[in-house]
Amino acid sequence: MKICVLVKEVPDAAVEKKINPSTGRMDRSGEKNLNPYDTHAIEAAMQIKEGGTVPVEEIVAVTMGPESAVRALHKAVSLGADRSVHLSDEVVAGSDVAATGYALAKTLQRESPDLVLLGQQSDDGECYTIGAVVAEHLGMPSLTQVIKMDVESEALRCERQAEYGYDTVQIKLPAVISVGDAINEPRYPSLKAIMGRRRSRWTASAPAMWRSTRAKWAARTPPLSGSLRRRRRRRPRARSSRTRTPTRPSRRSWPGSTRGS
Repeated sequence: MKICVLVKEVPDAAVEKKINPSTGRMDRSGEKNLNPYDTHAIEAAMQIKEGGTVPVEEIVAVTMGPESAVRALHKAVSLGADRSVHLSDEVVAGSDVAATGYALAKTLQRESPDLVLLGQQSDDGECYTIGAVVAEHLGMPSLTQVIKMDVESEALRCERQAEYGYDTVQIKLPAVISVGDAINEPRYPSLKAIMGRRRSRWTASAPAMWRSTRAKWAARTPPLSGSLRRRRRRRPRARSSRTRTPTRPSRRSWPGSTRGS
């Protein structure tokens, strides 16, 4: 089994989150760290590997972000990932959920994982939906808010939080699973893992097809070039010199209507 874990670099919890008025994006100039919810996904992958129910070939941490996101990958490797993949391109800057999910799915297709894990949300955007978007592009089943996983031969038996209790669902592999923070308690990285994380295998990825597609949209929709949604300018309507008369009588003029009824 090959497991890919989606991770993200987010502003540190102590940093005040605010929007940069010049770019319209979140200000990420302060201290940054690995998304705390993604540490639960890494721990879940490590527990599957150490459980021995199925042999795990490798655990790959995948992220999309600027050059500084390498530090989040280093943290993921120190927590147990075998190697990392970094999708970085100026064209994907400012991507919304749809564009981010599409780019990550294209990167995951190269890896061909049997299982994709990620945290239930990011600490900055908190959209909760990136797992479903990735699963849609990969053509895989998806589950969210998973708090327990039992690995079988070619399936997972998951328990997920629902609105009124818990659901037990069996899902076939390959699949995309968003885990909740109640699934486990992430381990602390060892000193040996911290010292050896910079020697781990690291791959920079910038798919040519993604670059060409995004470049076309970037020229049309600045400054948020990474957004899949194209903004349209509305043409102002020509005002008529004639005054429109209401075709429907007001409520006061309706038969039998009284004020305050």
